[in-house]
Amino acid sequence: MARTIATNTSVDRAGLADFVRPRHHMVLMTTRSDGRPQASPVSGGMDEQGRIVISTYPERAKTANARRDPRVSVMVLSDDFGGAWVQVDGDCEVIDAPDSVEPLVDYYRCISGEHPDWDEYRAAMLKQGKSLLRITPTRWGPVATGGFPARLAEG
Repeated sequence: MARTIATNTSVDRAGLADFVRPRHHMVLMTTRSDGRPQASPVSGGMDEQGRIVISTYPERAKTANARRDPRVSVMVLSDDFGGAWVQVDGDCEVIDAPDSVEPLVDYYRCISGEHPDWDEYRAAMLKQGKSLLRITPTRWGPVATGGFPARLAEG
């Protein structure tokens, strides 16, 4: 049986967007006040401007960390845990209610399409006091898959 060989495929910004847009399982990495990493599994998307967007609440650790140090990383995973992934580093902007409402509409659209009642959605986002993390990619690794090194292909 042939072994699965690990791959690393470099992509430009358009290739990154093509990879990220259909994927919504992510791990956000922020930096705690003591300098250690904080990992948060999140649902996210990519907006029309090519920024990764994540819905959150203002009191969450990831939000406080991003306010203090906007340099974050996001690992974008495939639905299949063994599938391809990419790490994106970027600068994070925290947007709080009420300014977050329209960006949260864009967030919803990029993940789920159209909502049956946008007025109801907007009201819920305001009532919950939702925030949005908006990450502008500054660099990214190759799109990667796990497996054996190519030198071990013939097992």
